[in-house]
This record gives sequence, C-alpha cells and structure tokens, in this order.
Amino acid sequence: MSKRKDRIRKQTLFATVVAQTTTCPDRPYTERTAVENQDEDDEEAKSPHAHDHAPVSEAILSSSTDFARLTWRQSGVRPPLTKLKKFRFQLLREWITEHTAPCRVADIGGGKGLLAYLLIQSGWEATTIDPFAQSLPTKYKDFVADRQVRIAESESVPRRNLPFAPEMAQDFDLLVAMHAHGCNIQIIDAAKNYRKDVILLPCCIIDEPLRPDQGVHWLQCLADYAKSKGFIIEPFRLNFKGQNIGLYARHSDSSS
Repeated sequence: MSKRKDRIRKQTLFATVVAQTTTCPDRPYTERTAVENQDEDDEEAKSPHAHDHAPVSEAILSSSTDFARLTWRQSGVRPPLTKLKKFRFQLLREWITEHTAPCRVADIGGGKGLLAYLLIQSGWEATTIDPFAQSLPTKYKDFVADRQVRIAESESVPRRNLPFAPEMAQDFDLLVAMHAHGCNIQIIDAAKNYRKDVILLPCCIIDEPLRPDQGVHWLQCLADYAKSKGFIIEPFRLNFKGQNIGLYARHSDSSS
C-alpha cells in the first residue's frame, strides 16, 4: 500500500472513530496516576500506584437511568472494531470543540498538559491544574494528519501546580477532569457555586466523599448528584480503551 493510500486509510479510520462517539440527545486527583496521565506517545512509565480504570460493562450501562442509551444496542451504533489506546486526549478535544463554544477551560489533574495544548491549538483558552510540575511531551501523534508532531522545549501551557481548590473555578467557564480521582464531587460543587459547566470522565470512587446506594453504579451516582445540584446532564462515550464514559453537566441557561 502506498504512503498516500495508507494516510487516507488512517484519516478515514479517525473520522469513523469520531463519528462512532455516541451522545445522549436530551439534556434533561486531585492527582492522576502516571499511567492515567500518559500522553499520546506513552512516554511515561507506569506508576506502582496506578489502578485499573476498566471500561464500564454494557450490562451496567443498560441498567443505568441516564447511561442506558450509550450501549451499542440502544445507540444503534455498531461497536467499533478498533479501540484507540493512545488518542484519548485528541478524542476528548474533538468532543469538547464540537459540543462547546470557545471558552476558558480548566483541565484538572491534567498531567503534562497535552489536552490543554490541543485545546489551545483549536482556539480555546486552557490551563492545566495539577499538583505536580511537568513539561509538555516532546511529541504526539496527530491521527488526522497521520504524522508525528514535535513540541518545542520552549513551548508551554498555562499551569497551576497545585491541587484543585474550589475557588479556582471562578476563573474558568468549563471544568474538565478525565480520570482524575478524589475530586469529582468537589468539582461539581465548585461548578454549582460559581455557575460553571463541567465535563467529567470519572475512573473510580477513590477518595470521594459520596458512596452510591447498593446496586447503583458510581457513574449513575455522580449523574444523580449533578442533577440534584440543578445541572442538566449529557452522557457521552468516546472510543478509547478503558473507562471512556463521560458526563457533560451544564446549567439550564448555558448555550448547547
């Protein structure tokens, strides 16, 4: 296969992957571990403290009030043959830029800052909030262009090398946390107090102050909590390995 044909094949695959991201139509950490923070090129070694964030099963999703429509059966979308492992940041960037207007984004527990970097390239203002000072990765794979993109050592993104604190929310329009444990409830509370919108991809219940009732999954518990605070929620699903279910919580007066 020629390089040109191979490039077209990969571009088509990426477009298909993005199209297979399903969303619900109605709108009714403080530290990440090193393995959770791995950037697109998987440069970082796995942390001995890493924990699994396995994908939520179809059975659990189908029994959930708000997430049942994300199952492959209910969504009417065939399960993708290939789940992308290294492109979670690009997929989340795609979802954010397609579903929100350019705004000030806080990437909480953002590690090296690749998501913030990608959002800035797309015209958003973005800041990484993470207690560990880290530099941007030296490179990442642009799936659309099918090429390695080098990031100069001189480049950086705005950072706050601190654990997330509720008062930080007032400086942003959108709070984003992907696989950041121990602060999902805190983020929802801060977003409520300062009238901000939230995108969460929670991996687990570690260090959270809230426990689900028996028989209720953590994702549904989190959705119920957000609704109790007055948010309209929009669950969504991205096509990467691991816990790929997200929750967009917005205020009723936010633009869709």
